[in-house]
Amino acid sequence: MIWKNNPKVEALNMMAEGNMVSHLGIEIMEIGKDYLKAKMPVDNRTKQPMGLLHGGASVALSETMGSFASVLILDDPMKHSIVGVEINANHLKAVRTGYVYSLTKPIRIGRKIQVWNTEIFDENDNLLCVSRLTTMTITIES
Repeated sequence: MIWKNNPKVEALNMMAEGNMVSHLGIEIMEIGKDYLKAKMPVDNRTKQPMGLLHGGASVALSETMGSFASVLILDDPMKHSIVGVEINANHLKAVRTGYVYSLTKPIRIGRKIQVWNTEIFDENDNLLCVSRLTTMTITIES
């Protein structure tokens, strides 16, 4: 297992309360040995004016999951934090209703830089988006 601090789904979902993560309806579903899974509704919070899932919502899902994953590999979350460095996304297929599901796995976990791949699928397992997030571990100044 790559996670350093015995993560629990419930704890991650509690961290999401009261911020953009909960506003978009993102819910962590599973923590595996080297992956995180989540879901997000396709509804008025996440659609663009033409009625399709907004690309920005997909990117927000990817950044959320990569950031959670980066925090879970920290040796000491009281001494270090995570910041996003770069994110990109390829939107491959549109969706109008239901839920989308994400799978986030590491590409590289370094001492300071982490790279995470997130794939987003619809309810029929069609690949909708592939996104890559780079994060950096920083020291919290006391």
